[in-house]
Amino acid sequence: MSLACLLYTSVPGTNYNMTRVGLISTLKFLDYGLTLILDRNAFLVDLVPEKIGVVLKLDSVAGSEKLWSGHDLLAFNTWHWWGYKGAQQPWKYIQIGTRLLKDMDRMVAFETALETWAKWVDTNVDPAKTTVFFLGVSPSHYKGSDWNQPQVKNCAGQTRPVPGPTYPGVLPPALAVQKKVLSEMRVPVKLLDITTLSQFRVDAHPSFYGAATAAADCTHWCIAGLPDTWNQLLYNLLY
Repeated sequence: MSLACLLYTSVPGTNYNMTRVGLISTLKFLDYGLTLILDRNAFLVDLVPEKIGVVLKLDSVAGSEKLWSGHDLLAFNTWHWWGYKGAQQPWKYIQIGTRLLKDMDRMVAFETALETWAKWVDTNVDPAKTTVFFLGVSPSHYKGSDWNQPQVKNCAGQTRPVPGPTYPGVLPPALAVQKKVLSEMRVPVKLLDITTLSQFRVDAHPSFYGAATAAADCTHWCIAGLPDTWNQLLYNLLY
């Protein structure tokens, strides 16, 4: 959404066409021959409905590889949904090869999925034709002690960024996993490392002012807002 808005406002009034089919949204800027495609597969690997229920297949990207092929730029993002459990998780089983599991260590599952994605990129992407980006881990703010406010339980009521040159809390462990996988790839992937700068922005979440009513949303971000900064960084890395 942020990237689409930034592109449109840079050429206000330009002709465009927007469609959505299932999880795929396509925005075409007709005057410029530019197409922006959003794939809402939050796990990168396949999420497949089967008779036993929805299965998260950690060793397969067969459902997405056609969509990912043939582009000038690919920007990937995951992790946000990997920690959800119970009714909030969109799958019933995890599959690795022939093994079917009810659950497993989520960080191990995350790393396995990233390795599957990385193998596809290394095998199928020509870096002379396609530039690949990966968005760093987007942090949440549900623990005030992370920003030296132990009396606070979430982002509600926060109106300013965390002060000072250094964020008091630690980096999410998922970021180290992400960097490890990217460092082992043959195809160069540019990490859009937004984690630390986003940790400071405890004030940038929807909190109770978005769709959430029963609990503060301290995971997603307001638009216009912090995601615009991420996209400005993306723009600067392109040129």
